[in-house]
Amino acid sequence: MIRLLIWLLLIYVGYRVVMAMVAGKKKTDVSGPRSVAAPTHRDPVCGVYVSEDDAVIGRHGGERHYFCSMNCLEKYRQQLDHTHS
Repeated sequence: MIRLLIWLLLIYVGYRVVMAMVAGKKKTDVSGPRSVAAPTHRDPVCGVYVSEDDAVIGRHGGERHYFCSMNCLEKYRQQLDHTHS
């Protein structure tokens, strides 16, 4: 009798795990078409492409420059200081 209860419990737990996985996949699949992604720009220091939403923005000569991190922005500023001095 105890073996039967253990088997039923294991089957139930397995069923719940499988249903949770399936439900998780449905949530991501049902999200519908994605909205238009933000434009991406190439970081002038390291070459990584970064979206406008995630970028650190710097300005030079009236132009916007997009960086993947503050570290790259600082490196860019140091490069500018060396070329202008």
